[in-house]
Amino acid sequence: MTLGILYHMPFWQQADGSLWEAEGSFARYVDSLAPYFDEIVLAVPVFDRPQAEGSRVQAANVRLAPLPYFPGPRQFYPMLPRMIGRLRAWVRQVDLVHLRVPSPAAIFAFRAAEAAGKPVFLLVVGDYAALEPHLGYRGAKKLAFGWYVKFEEWALRHMIARALTFTNGASLLRKHEAHGPRVIETKTTTLSRHDINTRADVAAAGRVRALTVSRIDPRKGLRALPGAVAALAAQGIDISMDVVGPTIGQIGDEEREAIQREADALGVADRCRLLGAVPLDRLMAMYRDYDVFILPTQPGEGIPRVLLEAMANGLPVVTTDVSGIGSLVLDGRNGLLMPSATADAVAGAVRRIVTDGELRRRLIQGGYATARAHTLERQAADLMQVVTRELGVPAPAVGAA
Repeated sequence: MTLGILYHMPFWQQADGSLWEAEGSFARYVDSLAPYFDEIVLAVPVFDRPQAEGSRVQAANVRLAPLPYFPGPRQFYPMLPRMIGRLRAWVRQVDLVHLRVPSPAAIFAFRAAEAAGKPVFLLVVGDYAALEPHLGYRGAKKLAFGWYVKFEEWALRHMIARALTFTNGASLLRKHEAHGPRVIETKTTTLSRHDINTRADVAAAGRVRALTVSRIDPRKGLRALPGAVAALAAQGIDISMDVVGPTIGQIGDEEREAIQREADALGVADRCRLLGAVPLDRLMAMYRDYDVFILPTQPGEGIPRVLLEAMANGLPVVTTDVSGIGSLVLDGRNGLLMPSATADAVAGAVRRIVTDGELRRRLIQGGYATARAHTLERQAADLMQVVTRELGVPAPAVGAA
């Protein structure tokens, strides 16, 4: 049985044949499904040249059906005639099609699979419609993105009505369950059972080291961070803040500059660092250098996988109660939830963690329990049991994980 997976995360292939992904979360997801199939064929954009660092696909039964590199829909659609031919050829190579959506190529791959009579299942991991109000686009760019969102929403409804669908978190489930008879909630993860730490507490004296892992764009609420650092420092809490993550296009570059200007204006530039992208394999070790994890995100996604990564590494989590986050983070048990991403809300939650040792240790232990319940091994086993039952397709190793 050959599984084909389509997504827009770019890969490259080294001279020795090894496959690499720049970020790493999707590579780990692919590895988790590899034991269930004879072969996995990835329809993904491929960089023109190898990148400086990334995360390697460990499974030996994964290969590429390369698509031309595209960082987003603006680059994808001019290449559509060529893309359609590539997608049709990819579908012919596989027995079962898996689409992670939303993604520019998904609806065209879905149509190719329908035409070829290949079974399909979806994993919905984001929500462009919820994201749109937070991007700050203006003029023609706003109009163009609005039309693209409308097209993607139509495409999702079309596919969900016709395919087995998983959603990342309860918020996406509620949005899409009306559009299809087989919509099932999951919680995507990057964690192996071997990734879970054991430290019982983090530093509460001396400098508090705060970490955010996020792409830098307006929907992530990162502009609240310099104000929170300034407020905490004014209250006598010695804190530093590191943000790990890439900028996404021009709007990401502008957001990074705005965050830096805010830190300069508040006099906390020496406490706030924007470190850029770090591949997942290296990032997992970095988590353990910090004392608290902050994600002041806005609506527009399912459940950010970084929350589970922070929990697995013994970091008390502070995040916003938006999208599907409330179906993973239980306030006061495995994290603290904020109603909105403001500097005051972030500062208040961090202050509670720093000053209340009992709360802090309870959040850490609750995070470990949550991480253990959401490993890649468990997610893949649950997913494949549903896929084989609902679609009637055999998978070589179902139940072995």
